[in-house]
Amino acid sequence: MKIALIGAGKVATCLGPRLKEAGHDITVVYSRTVESACILGDRLGTIYTTDIKAVPASDAAIVMLKDDALKELAPAIADTLKGALLMHTAGSVPMDIWREAGAFKYGVLYPMQTFSKESRIDWSQVPLFIEGSSAPVLESIRGLALSVSPDVTPLSSEGRKKLHLAAVFTCNFSNHMYAIAEQLLATEGVPFRVMLPLVRETARKVESINPHDAQTGPAVRGDRKIIDEHLALLKDNPEYAELYKLISIDINKDLK
Repeated sequence: MKIALIGAGKVATCLGPRLKEAGHDITVVYSRTVESACILGDRLGTIYTTDIKAVPASDAAIVMLKDDALKELAPAIADTLKGALLMHTAGSVPMDIWREAGAFKYGVLYPMQTFSKESRIDWSQVPLFIEGSSAPVLESIRGLALSVSPDVTPLSSEGRKKLHLAAVFTCNFSNHMYAIAEQLLATEGVPFRVMLPLVRETARKVESINPHDAQTGPAVRGDRKIIDEHLALLKDNPEYAELYKLISIDINKDLK
C-alpha cells in the first residue's frame, strides 16, 4: 500500500519504520517543521514536505498529529488526498472528524502504547484498535493493521475514548508517581534506579493477577500508623500529602 505519513513526531517515528518493514511504500513525510520532516523522511528513504498541498497521491494517509493540529488540518488533508483512505491515530478524537472534513473513506488506527523517538518498539506486542466508515473500509484498515501487529481489535470512537482514559491512568499517572518518588528519593541522595526492580515486579504481577488482587501496601491493609507516619514525612509537600490521602482512601474506603 502507498501510504503518506502526516506527522513526524513520536508515533510516526516508531510506526513509519514498521510500515516500511512490512512492505508498504511510504510516499511522503509531512510535518510543520522542516527538521523533523527531513529526519524521518531521510530515515525512511522518501520525500518530505511542510506543505500539506504538496502531499502526493497515495492509497492511504495515516495522520499522527496532536489533536488540535489534526482538527485544524483535516479539511486540507481530505481535499488534497481525495479518494485516499484517511486514518488518524488519536485516542480521544472521534472518527467522524473525517466526515466533517469532507472525506469519503476514513477511519482510525490507534496503537495502544506509549512512544518516544528513541524507543525500539516490539510491534508484535502492541494492540491496535481500529474503526472504519464502512464495512469494506474497516476490512482495509484491518489488513493494514495486521501487517503491523497480530493484535487487532475493532472499537468504536466512544470505546476508544474510555480506552484512552484507562491508558492515562495506567501510563501517564503511573509515570507521574515515579516522578514524585524520584523527587522524594533525591532528598536523601538515593537514585530512582533502586525502584526499578519494584516497577518491573509490579508490572509482571498484573500479567497473571488482576490489578485489584495484586494491590499491596499500608492502604489495602488499613495500616493507619504507617499512613500517618508517611503523611508526617510529607508535611513540607502538602500537595503530595493530599494525593497520598486521596489514593489511600480510594484503595480502602474504610480509611475515610
